[in-house]
Amino acid sequence: MTYSLPFLLSIALAAYALLDEPLRPERMFYAAALASIGLILWFFRLRKRPEPRWVVIDGSNVMHWAEGPPTLDTVAAVLSEVKAQGLLPLVWFDANVGYKVADRYLGPGRLARHLRLDERQVRVAPKGTPADPLLLKDARFLGAQVVTNDRYRDWAESHPMIGEPGFLVRGRLQNDAVILDLGRDGDSRPAPK
Repeated sequence: MTYSLPFLLSIALAAYALLDEPLRPERMFYAAALASIGLILWFFRLRKRPEPRWVVIDGSNVMHWAEGPPTLDTVAAVLSEVKAQGLLPLVWFDANVGYKVADRYLGPGRLARHLRLDERQVRVAPKGTPADPLLLKDARFLGAQVVTNDRYRDWAESHPMIGEPGFLVRGRLQNDAVILDLGRDGDSRPAPK
């Protein structure tokens, strides 16, 4: 609506200028200027916005990358790195994630708040269902890479993209830095934790 307001005002002003006696050129000039501005703004509105580049994070795998018990802090560190790369993350967890990090069930809302993500960017598999095939399905749908150290051998037949170079992004924590192979050309890049 913001883009079309100058255009609509210019049409109204042009109609007024044409119907008003005597015809006043300065009103027509203002109408033409507003129409030009409206058309320029409308053109920018029609320009296609770039599609977001998604990355799917296997949260249940990533939370084990640090020494000691699993922690969501490791997932948060990986999230910082992928966001710094301009990627939009979608994080998947197994249903038991809450019991591993908080001794109780945690749904997408609580996990999202802890990870400072929108709730739509966090998914928890239903009880008794592994998250792996669900996250692989989302990755295929989004055309995204998967950050994990899992090789998904059990799912390779139903998800052949697992074997494609660069689809699975391996990573680790090293000296409090996240090391990820996000590029399809194999270069690893450290990021501060």
